[in-house]
Amino acid sequence: MTRMPPLTAPNARSGRESVNAVVAIGANLGDREETIRRAVERISRLPLVEDVRLSPLYETVAVRLDGPDPDAPTYVNAVVVFATRLAPEVLLGLLHAIEDEHGRVRRERWGDRTLDLDLITYADVTSDDPQLLLPHPRAAERLFVLEPWLSLDPDAEIPGVGRIDRLVEDLRTDAAGSSQGHP
Repeated sequence: MTRMPPLTAPNARSGRESVNAVVAIGANLGDREETIRRAVERISRLPLVEDVRLSPLYETVAVRLDGPDPDAPTYVNAVVVFATRLAPEVLLGLLHAIEDEHGRVRRERWGDRTLDLDLITYADVTSDDPQLLLPHPRAAERLFVLEPWLSLDPDAEIPGVGRIDRLVEDLRTDAAGSSQGHP
């Protein structure tokens, strides 16, 4: 009988690497602040999610398809940054489920809502799949996303777009020019 070397066990599957995800949160119906706090708590309890950090809350004017609507209920907005090993498609599905748990009804695009959770970035992944647009296509145009995010991560970037601090500076400059009657 010939003695064979022992078999080595295959490497244990380590799973997906942990990456950073950024989610924008907004609500303009009901107890907005409580809804946001409960949604963040729910996100922190998702499987394969850790190190959840919530930005300060910001109150902002509602934005419609045709621009700001000062007559609509104001929004409370924030950003959550966390590490996850969930696939981006799975994460987005779970975010939609959390919206549903909080009474989100999708009647009108950009309408009033009890809770809105937008996946802004997932590491440096880019996707033009209509079911999973990454990075979020309008994030770079929205101070109510960028300012809370900047408060959590001064070095943050939107993949393929640029640094958050520069985007915020450009948007503030544009807003100041617009308010002074400049084209």
